[in-house]
Amino acid sequence: MQDRGFHPALGLGSAHIQTILSSSVWRGFHVKRSLDATRAIHTLKVVDAGDGARLQGVLSTPLNPSQSALVVLLHGWEGSVHSNYMRATTAALLTAGYRVFRLNFRDHGDSHHLNPDIFHSARIREVIEAIATVVRDIDHTDLFVGGYSLGGNFALRVGIQGAAKLPTLRRTLAVCPPLNPHHTMRRMETGPRIYINYFETKWRRSLRKKRTLFPERHAFADEVLSLPMRALTQWMVEAHTDFASIEDYFDAYLVPNAALAEAPVRAHILMAADDPVIPVGDFDGLDRLSNVDFELHVHGGHCGFLRNWRMQGYAEDWFVRSLNLGCGRS
Repeated sequence: MQDRGFHPALGLGSAHIQTILSSSVWRGFHVKRSLDATRAIHTLKVVDAGDGARLQGVLSTPLNPSQSALVVLLHGWEGSVHSNYMRATTAALLTAGYRVFRLNFRDHGDSHHLNPDIFHSARIREVIEAIATVVRDIDHTDLFVGGYSLGGNFALRVGIQGAAKLPTLRRTLAVCPPLNPHHTMRRMETGPRIYINYFETKWRRSLRKKRTLFPERHAFADEVLSLPMRALTQWMVEAHTDFASIEDYFDAYLVPNAALAEAPVRAHILMAADDPVIPVGDFDGLDRLSNVDFELHVHGGHCGFLRNWRMQGYAEDWFVRSLNLGCGRS
């Protein structure tokens, strides 16, 4: 375990409090004030993601950019560019002079209408293509791609699979990424019901929205939406992917140590030992990889890392510090 200045205030030591408060309206109030204080310019964009796919995102530019680098941020499953952690990290990066592009995965945020086919976690190619479109349109010297939870998993895979397509990519960053989807599913199934219920509810809502927008393509019955997480995932794999099984689907977005070790760009990973969603055992051995900076803390929950009751976070500071190192700044 490492100690680099993250000491949650009294009452914030619980993993569940960290996790739940990080997504709360209370934190959202504080995050909005921080983002508004940057007085940055925010522009909604729709970008080409290849093969007819389109993804949506927000470009945030500080009033006085002091960096020639561009940071692309990726949210977690059923999150969006407006998730608290995305806006908090954007505010910190803007304050440090970085330009930020927050990218929505397909069917996240208000983007269900852009593509008829549904989202799944193996759609790494379109994310790489979308980032390539973004960087072609924005003058920059260095590219960094980072994310939270599933967005962190995608960011790491961008570093492993997308470097040839993204020649300015320097480093990837991930907060609490699911490295082994098999283990993450089992952890959610056996852990506190609040977390799997949360994701099931949001996923069902997303699928209902997709069905309403594209009724000819998505004529599934309400009985499908009532399925539990694993069964609903199995249905999705069989009906909407080319994978032979749910196991093959999970294998498609594994991030093994060997792949990280051989990635052409350096990875930074921040994890909490008490994460109630992602098994910390999946990170064994990362501290021995020369191509990975791995930071593990006792507390933090899942994408929480809240320092105090003003809802200030450690993760957004970690982003800035890691990027400053990548740009040669102390």
